[in-house]
Amino acid sequence: VPLTHSIILCCSRCLCATLSTSVKDVFANARNGDYRVLKIVIEDEELVLGDTKQASRSWEEDYNSLILPLLENNLPCYVLYRLDSTNSMGHEWVFIAWSPDHSPVRHKMLYAATRATLKKEFGGGHIKDEIFGTVKDDVSLSGYKRYITSQSAPLPLTAAEEELRQIKLSEVQTDIGVDTKQQTLQGVAFPLHGDAMEALQKFKDRKLSYVQLKIDFEKERIMLSNTDPAEIRDLPKRIPKDAARYHFFLYKHSHEGDHLESIVFIYSMPGYSCSIKERMLYSSCKNPLLDMLESKLQMDIEKKIEIDNGDELTADYLYNEVHPKQHAHRQAFAKPKGPAGRRGDRRITRQPGDGDEADD
Repeated sequence: VPLTHSIILCCSRCLCATLSTSVKDVFANARNGDYRVLKIVIEDEELVLGDTKQASRSWEEDYNSLILPLLENNLPCYVLYRLDSTNSMGHEWVFIAWSPDHSPVRHKMLYAATRATLKKEFGGGHIKDEIFGTVKDDVSLSGYKRYITSQSAPLPLTAAEEELRQIKLSEVQTDIGVDTKQQTLQGVAFPLHGDAMEALQKFKDRKLSYVQLKIDFEKERIMLSNTDPAEIRDLPKRIPKDAARYHFFLYKHSHEGDHLESIVFIYSMPGYSCSIKERMLYSSCKNPLLDMLESKLQMDIEKKIEIDNGDELTADYLYNEVHPKQHAHRQAFAKPKGPAGRRGDRRITRQPGDGDEADD
């Protein structure tokens, strides 16, 4: 299942490229009309110039012959295309975000996260239209004209246009599709493997005391890691020191004389020993997974905890997380004692004639 841009939006603050000085100089000349096409790519997390083309004919005649050869089948890029029209800012441009389906996941995320940076640096006032494409037909001249038509009339959107609309709305969809084999988290495009779902059902029914899940990055799905029985003392050694995990623990304990079995969800992320990709994907998959378990499985999760070190998971820590103190003890303010010995002269604290006697 290909990674959608919903997850990219959730992670955009974690990954972004910066603009090189050479590109800034090219932008200044481009806005003056020196170029018809600019291709911008990301290298070593920096926006650099990939190619440029000069205008030779009208914008419609130049369009396909100049843009389509620049697009690679497995690598994203940005393309800025100058129209023949102008506005109060100067020449008008089309901003094209090219992100083919077979691009590496990290590249998709990096380009989507950097889109706003590039538009801001170029100047949003110069950009007349913005189109997004995963196949060349999406961003061809006919695809661009379909986009223009869709903006002037409420016609059905193409798949690429609908995805762009969702990106602009910054919405993360968390609908869950369920079948007999797997439960798909459509919002992040990662399926929950059948073995993992079965283990979670057993855990919910108190047939298991511990379930650990992991993400298979190559197959893009959430997998079962292990279900070994666990007590509180076992938890610290279950937390990997070099990889993120989701943990579901049945916390058996006593509280105010009652024996309780509370479900605790633990999201472990060992800091910067994990790659950017791993941090982003685990963070983005977490909420849809929990939403599905709470709504579809009716799993009552008592407490959700995020940690970076398994050593934190002590008996006292878990107890205080599940049963936080409602009112911290506050020491009453103690009025300082007055000076020893003679109290001093009388003081008048109210004006005579107010109907009250003077106070000592």
